[in-house]
Amino acid sequence: MDWSQTLNLPKTDFPMRANLAQREPEFLKFWEERRIFEKMLKKNKGVKKFILHDGPPYANGDIHLGHALNKVLKDIVNKYKALRGYYTPYIPGWDTHGLPIEQQVIKQLGVNRHEIDAIEFRKKCKEFALNYIDIQRNQFKRLGVFGEWENPYMTLDPKFEARQIRVFGEMAKKGYIYKGLKPVYWCPSCETALAEAEIEYQEDKTYSIYVKFEVINDKGLFTNLNLGGKKVYIVIWTTTTWTLPGNLAIALNADFDYSLIDVGKEILIMATGLVERVMKTNKIEDYKEIARFKGKELEYVECKHPFLDRTSLVILGEHVTLEAGTGCVHTAPGHGEEDFEVCQRYNIPVIVPVDNKGYLTQEAGKFAGLFYEDSNKEIAKELESSGHLLGVEKITHQYPHCWRCKNPVIFRATEQWFASVKGFREEALKAVDSVKWVPEWGRDRIYNMIADRQDWCISRQRIWGVPIPIFYCKNCRKELITDETIDHIAKIFEREGSDAWFSKDVKELLPKGIKCPSCGCEEFEKETDIMDVWFDSGSSHAYVLESREDLEWPCDMYLEGNDQYRGWFQSSLLTAVATKGRAPYKIVLTHGFVVDGEGKKMSKSEGNVISPLDIIGEFGADILRLWCVSADYTTDMRISKEIIKQLTEIYRKIRNTARFLLGNLYDFDPATDKVPYENLKEIDRWALQRLNLLVDKVTKAYEEYDYNQVYHLIHNFCVVDMSNLYLDINKDRLYASKSTSIDRRSAQTVMYEILVTLTKLIAPILSFTAEEVWQFMKYKENDAESVFLTDWPKVNEEILNDGKLKAKWEKIIDIKDIVAKQLEIARNGKLIGSSLDAKVRILAKGDQKKFLEENKDILEEVLIVSQLEIAEGTQDEIKVEVYKADGAKCERCWKYSPMVGANSENLAVCPRCYEVVSAK
Repeated sequence: MDWSQTLNLPKTDFPMRANLAQREPEFLKFWEERRIFEKMLKKNKGVKKFILHDGPPYANGDIHLGHALNKVLKDIVNKYKALRGYYTPYIPGWDTHGLPIEQQVIKQLGVNRHEIDAIEFRKKCKEFALNYIDIQRNQFKRLGVFGEWENPYMTLDPKFEARQIRVFGEMAKKGYIYKGLKPVYWCPSCETALAEAEIEYQEDKTYSIYVKFEVINDKGLFTNLNLGGKKVYIVIWTTTTWTLPGNLAIALNADFDYSLIDVGKEILIMATGLVERVMKTNKIEDYKEIARFKGKELEYVECKHPFLDRTSLVILGEHVTLEAGTGCVHTAPGHGEEDFEVCQRYNIPVIVPVDNKGYLTQEAGKFAGLFYEDSNKEIAKELESSGHLLGVEKITHQYPHCWRCKNPVIFRATEQWFASVKGFREEALKAVDSVKWVPEWGRDRIYNMIADRQDWCISRQRIWGVPIPIFYCKNCRKELITDETIDHIAKIFEREGSDAWFSKDVKELLPKGIKCPSCGCEEFEKETDIMDVWFDSGSSHAYVLESREDLEWPCDMYLEGNDQYRGWFQSSLLTAVATKGRAPYKIVLTHGFVVDGEGKKMSKSEGNVISPLDIIGEFGADILRLWCVSADYTTDMRISKEIIKQLTEIYRKIRNTARFLLGNLYDFDPATDKVPYENLKEIDRWALQRLNLLVDKVTKAYEEYDYNQVYHLIHNFCVVDMSNLYLDINKDRLYASKSTSIDRRSAQTVMYEILVTLTKLIAPILSFTAEEVWQFMKYKENDAESVFLTDWPKVNEEILNDGKLKAKWEKIIDIKDIVAKQLEIARNGKLIGSSLDAKVRILAKGDQKKFLEENKDILEEVLIVSQLEIAEGTQDEIKVEVYKADGAKCERCWKYSPMVGANSENLAVCPRCYEVVSAK
């Protein structure tokens, strides 16, 4: 007889293999055609909101793993909140202006940006950006991310540009916008000023030099010293030889001691605390101190520039330290923030002997025309030949580079537009403390950055961007910016976009009858600089959150990589505090960078770059989504082919749990077959308690954004509680018992509850798989069209807190573990094959024996053995003996019994199976 015909075997079309890469697009189509995201929003409309404002990725290439990690984490947040009943509109955005797009367009067109028509150039830039928005949009959607993809925000949108102009105007009105000559980061390759957020530090090998500046006016300090007619030099130290043409002063610390050191033919001045180090570095062995002065005594001493006809004044500055060099700091006000500020106190003018492209100008004397890096060697040669070079030392240090072109930047004083961070710094710092930072160390990081931040350079010498909306009087050169001009320009931009600034005449851009408030002139010129792109994206909160009724300002969350503490988090905070006095977000969540399997940074040159599109194409998006939570995402995330393959095994265990549950519910209708809780078998009540514990812990982990914990909890539940215990134990009931028996329906009742609950718990992370499971369910909870149109599972506190049940089953599982070890020994000794081949005798005494006897039927089922005997023991601990089971093997359920074949038809089945077979 074919006993499979009498077994309750799974009957499901849920596929054995995942085939995610092939099946996932079907669910993308399902979500889109059925408009599941819109229905999810409609379901929660009118209740509490949770608004996550999207930080705009840059529209200039395919997405990378950093993009994927970021978007998936955002999607997890939104889907979880939606299942919890929150209204969660998600508006994706794109950053579309700026230098990288200009560079790509220049490369493609092969033109000089200074020669091409501005409108035509901007048109090409716009086309480039829009093309990549379409590409990235489809790639983000393939990740399974829900959002208003057909209605995103873009920084090139005319309405966005208009709102940005109003933000700028509001800041200007409060006095936070000013134009000034200050040293800024300048990229000679890109020919533009940069903000701090556009700088990255890289290791740089260079030569530091010790240079002698001859003292030509000692203020009479050295008159009474016996110098023997020797010349006196102040020794400076610099790592940027090319800045020496800009030297106008030498800074000392007022409170430091400075020594006059006789080295034989000349006298050298340097900080007393650094004499020994300087002498050792420059291999000077014979020297002696002949006098010592405080730094403040040397103030206003004059020195001669070593190769230019110029005087260098000794000044005092608190920035001078003894950490390196000589304690005498080369000061070029055109090449450093501290240099600039200290020279301002002494009314020392600013000289900038380097042009936009990094070439030295006529002010550099004989070195004019040299590229700044090339001038280092030539200047050093000149100093050596003239006797002003004391020594050279090769060093490795961290030097600022442009994060776009990756080339070194220089400090260069130019006239730029600034936002005065000093003007609202204290408000900004208070705003930082009003925000929840996840992880908590994020608070200190951004707080310290803002506390130490210089004013924000917001102007750029480029074309593709939002113009700075300021005019200059042709007569008196005063700036013109008023409420009236800002409103007028904003309305034009809203209608026509910022191209209007380049296509329209000044008179069209200004309100009629406008005059210069200072001199009454009616003729004006427009500013040619554009705004820093960080001002663009930093204004997004004002446009996105305030332009739609279903959103709200401030939003609930910003979620980006931890590099955005100096970027978008900060620029958004500054514009918000400057215009509204508070932060634009309530929570800031950050993730780390993606590195390879060995923890190395990914780069094309290293050949270790992995594309998320390749992973999706081979393994599926759900595997990539699972990777996003497989480790602590707040630190750097490792990825490799091996890691992905390991995750496919983890995924398979979760999927197979759902598959087993589905397969054994094919004939279960919860409306008619559900067993009340009080009639459930005890093992089923235990499984429900474990399920409720899972819901409780997983919910708390989701609430705390601890997705790695969610991952471990669900994986452990599927492997330990389900596969290794409950489902394994249940196979006998499910397959061999009568299909309508209370035992089988009890198991199915709980398995249905587990399937529905587990599907919801994994939905924010394994979205495709959860939807697939949901669609294969014969009976869906509330007939919900999609898992994302359901409600988050609730904890049954009564079941969860049943301490008696919990304690009892902890003892039962402990006994199972003890027996399992002895069964394994018997299996290895070839006494038995499967556990059903065994008869187990447990010897115990006292309360332990009583517990075993009271739960003998449960234990026989839990241990998955054919026979269980309880006997009197002599030891405090239970003893387990394993024997070959008595009787014959039932051909249907595979349990051994002396009663196999004891039926009228002589069938080789046990009495239970005969009852089922004869009934059929």
